[in-house]
Amino acid sequence: MAKTFLLIAAISGLMAVAIGAFGAHGLKARLTEDLMAVYQTGVQYHFYHTLALMLVGTLALQMPMPLLNWSGCLFIVGMIIFSGSLYLLALTGIKWLGAITPLGGVAMIAGWLSLAVAVYKGME
Repeated sequence: MAKTFLLIAAISGLMAVAIGAFGAHGLKARLTEDLMAVYQTGVQYHFYHTLALMLVGTLALQMPMPLLNWSGCLFIVGMIIFSGSLYLLALTGIKWLGAITPLGGVAMIAGWLSLAVAVYKGME
């Protein structure tokens, strides 16, 4: 899973840069200030969790553990649901998408918790 996480992180980083640039240059004049802030929040968390996934992949190369696999998978799911719902909300204006966003946030939090426990257990 470690190499898979690293590959997904590399692709996710590429996508985060492209999506961020598209927002900054292609959407700035089209979105309201509020929707642009929603979009930027999606990009911000997309980047943070891409880096977190890279960390998980790197750690998993050194100390393969099921908790690291959980962490990586939860970060991926969290990015898709959290950032994806914010991107769609900003682009479509469909308000109910905001109700899905917290599910992605919970996945991200669970990913960080899994990472913390994995690192703690790896220190024993």
